[in-house]
Amino acid sequence: MLRTILVDYRQRAVLGFALVTQAFFYNAIFFTYALILGTFYGVPGERVGLYIFPFALGNFLGPLLLGRLFDTVGRRRMIASTYGAWGTLLAITAILFEHGLLDATSQTVCWSVIFFFASAAASAAYLDRQRDLPAGGPRLCDRALFMLSTATGGIVAPWLFGALIETGDRAGITWGYYLAAVLMLGGALTAWLIGVDAERKPLEAVATPLSSAASSEPGS
Repeated sequence: MLRTILVDYRQRAVLGFALVTQAFFYNAIFFTYALILGTFYGVPGERVGLYIFPFALGNFLGPLLLGRLFDTVGRRRMIASTYGAWGTLLAITAILFEHGLLDATSQTVCWSVIFFFASAAASAAYLDRQRDLPAGGPRLCDRALFMLSTATGGIVAPWLFGALIETGDRAGITWGYYLAAVLMLGGALTAWLIGVDAERKPLEAVATPLSSAASSEPGS
């Protein structure tokens, strides 16, 4: 199983690894947004929910409105496009944030638009990460990638951004956003170059199941 994933499907394993980078930014922003609002915009804790709501709305509308395009325009094209939009808009927002050109409302609008694309990209990436690997192998590989994304996105990233926010230095936080933007753009480029056109295809046509591959070997 490991040989099949790491040798026969090495390129797709690389693709899956590149796509889990979304966890770095996704969790970092979500878990530290209240700190940003309080530290830099003076929003009291009891009013944070008012800014989280449009943030959550963007997350909901992204997959709802863009989801069907992944099976019409194409998964590879749409994943690359949404990751690219995600990274580009994040870099622009980082510049505006660093120069103090945003307030709590405009910052929330920027995040809502970014996460409109980010949620669609992340949803498609999670599904394609399993579809692109042969049946029988994805569970092991997907769990490994999920643990990696959880470690970086769920633990390291919030800790890093939390530490940067505590310094009160906009420049430091901005570099954290730039790092996330580079990861997103790297995921977009990887998806475009080695992504799989899996739309409207059965799983067997995307990747030969491990059981079939084994039965075709001499002496099996």
